[in-house]
Amino acid sequence: MTEATDTVRVELGSRSYDVRIGAGLIGRVGVEIAPLLQRRRVAVLTDETASALHLEALRTGLGDVSMSALALPAGEATKGWAQFSRAVDWLLAEKVERRDLVVAFGGGVIGDLAGFAAAVLRRGVRFVQIPTTLLAQVDSSVGGKTGINSVHGKNLIGAFHQPSLVLADIDVLGTLPARDFLSGYGEVVKCGLLGDAEFFAWLEQNGPALAAGDLAARQYAVRRSVEMKARIVERDETEQGDRALLNLGHTFCHALESATGYSDRLLHGEGVAIGCALAFELSQRLGLCSQEAPSRVRAHLKAMGMRTDLADIPGELPGAEALMTLMAQDKKVIDGKLRFILARGIGEAFVADDVPGGAVLAVLGEALALR
Repeated sequence: MTEATDTVRVELGSRSYDVRIGAGLIGRVGVEIAPLLQRRRVAVLTDETASALHLEALRTGLGDVSMSALALPAGEATKGWAQFSRAVDWLLAEKVERRDLVVAFGGGVIGDLAGFAAAVLRRGVRFVQIPTTLLAQVDSSVGGKTGINSVHGKNLIGAFHQPSLVLADIDVLGTLPARDFLSGYGEVVKCGLLGDAEFFAWLEQNGPALAAGDLAARQYAVRRSVEMKARIVERDETEQGDRALLNLGHTFCHALESATGYSDRLLHGEGVAIGCALAFELSQRLGLCSQEAPSRVRAHLKAMGMRTDLADIPGELPGAEALMTLMAQDKKVIDGKLRFILARGIGEAFVADDVPGGAVLAVLGEALALR
């Protein structure tokens, strides 16, 4: 058994909320959301995978709270205008009012899409995140970033809309395929790399047990990741400064996701892991950190059986200059300059707006040459 349920408070004034982390939360979801309900009904947006595995458990856990649900196709392709429009039209057909509650029940794609739908529906309705993947539990369900992808890039259309509650049930992680679990682990590792060297050292020791199903280790890893993200979001809700640190590895990642067509060739957390390794490589090339740091990052990712290099991505990739062009469409571009998150060491990330393009090209070129 794991420890008792942990609660991490995200302090944002009138938009503050709790993130509840523990085993069995779906089984008592009706009790957990009761203080938020003005009438005993919820509209659930989910995906076909989460629906098949967990929707009946959610229905049971709601008790006497009535539930309607729409299951969208699983996968990143859902995070676009077509399924977003379908979701909003369904919520309107369900006569969801501003006092009602939308529930996002699934992975990060559903959380982002459902949160954006809640943000624009009737100019804003409340929603609850019930993330069913490790990636969503430690990252996308917390912080209020919602949105969908465009043909021009990832997450370029959206809104900041904080949830009213997040319920991270550790039990559901046991149904994740190993690859999906490790994808989520990419975001866990990122937390240690950006701001907590002790947490990264803990992961080096406990990562294998965590992957093997140790519930106490999983709960601690989720709680620590959420705590770190919550503190950063509290300081910088709309990413004007410190919150950009959470994008460690993401400038590389988003370009690689675009290059692979947002397909299962590269899962988001896999791209984050590769991106973190490249960010530390770039930091070392610029003389910011020792050679030991990128070596240690790669060693841990390899020990966990994760993708660490461009050579680990199947199929063709564009050249270094084409990848740079994809990076230029990233949301983190400021005044036409790429913003990278670099590091002076493990747990010492910082925002850099003046990274020489030649150094980035060199790192990408060397990585591509190893394919």
